[in-house]
Amino acid sequence: MRPEPSSAALDALAHRRARAKLGWFAHAAVYALVNLGLIVLSLAQGRHWAVFPLLGWGLGLFFHGLGVWVFAPGNPVMAHMVQRERERLARTGR
Repeated sequence: MRPEPSSAALDALAHRRARAKLGWFAHAAVYALVNLGLIVLSLAQGRHWAVFPLLGWGLGLFFHGLGVWVFAPGNPVMAHMVQRERERLARTGR
């Protein structure tokens, strides 16, 4: 069993995760606004080139989201993976 984190440690982790989530929301808002402008510009020119920055930047936003929502410290997915690694290391003695 691992020791319970202190109140200060929980507060620091909560602040870190909240900042990361706010950063992702800001990234998503800028993505939406800029790409909306690019789509309007693209359609005004009678072309469909805006799909390329939309997809490229969208991929970056997706990976940013994975880092914030799935693999961030203190997240249940990450905590489960760390626990499995601890158990594996305890079994092998390394």
